[in-house]
Amino acid sequence: MDIIIIDDDKLVRMSLKTIIEASSDIKVLATGESGEEAIKLYSEHRPDILLMDIRMGGMTGIDAAKEILKTSLDARILFLTTFADDEYIITALKIGAKGYILKQHYDAIVPALTAVFEGHSVFGEEIISKIPSIMTSETAKKDCSDFGLVEKELEIIGLVAEGLSNKEISSKLFLSEGTVRNYISIILEKLCLRDRTQLAIFYFKNLV
Repeated sequence: MDIIIIDDDKLVRMSLKTIIEASSDIKVLATGESGEEAIKLYSEHRPDILLMDIRMGGMTGIDAAKEILKTSLDARILFLTTFADDEYIITALKIGAKGYILKQHYDAIVPALTAVFEGHSVFGEEIISKIPSIMTSETAKKDCSDFGLVEKELEIIGLVAEGLSNKEISSKLFLSEGTVRNYISIILEKLCLRDRTQLAIFYFKNLV
């Protein structure tokens, strides 16, 4: 796997490069210190993953990601930041970032890169736990016909996104746990999603 690291702190860039290359077979093709460099280096190297900070002087990581994704829809961008900021989380989800994890958890970086490389989306526990609190209750106002979802399925998706277990959903909707499991399996199949985390992300990106 080939990656590029973008961070405006030289010590962080070098530390990340050392940690990643020492503990895996991941190759760091290049490093940069700004959003402008991220765009340039991505175009030059076409890495498997772009590991990028968000808050940087000049162009932010978010703005750089938007520019890259305009011309490279398949770009896999993993944000690594010290900020679990609601606005950044919302934007990262909406523009199609593959992950958003916190720098404090160095031991999670290589597993996150591997997961993104394998086609998964990765959001740290702190990020996932914040998603319900920054959602609104606008689900019913959205036109969901394109997804082929019925009212009960939308209701269940919303409850999954709030972090409820199958048992809690069954109690709330007066359904058996087996029925709830069946609903979720059907929903995941309809939306071509793998798990509840992806379902929560789908809800936030498309239904609120």
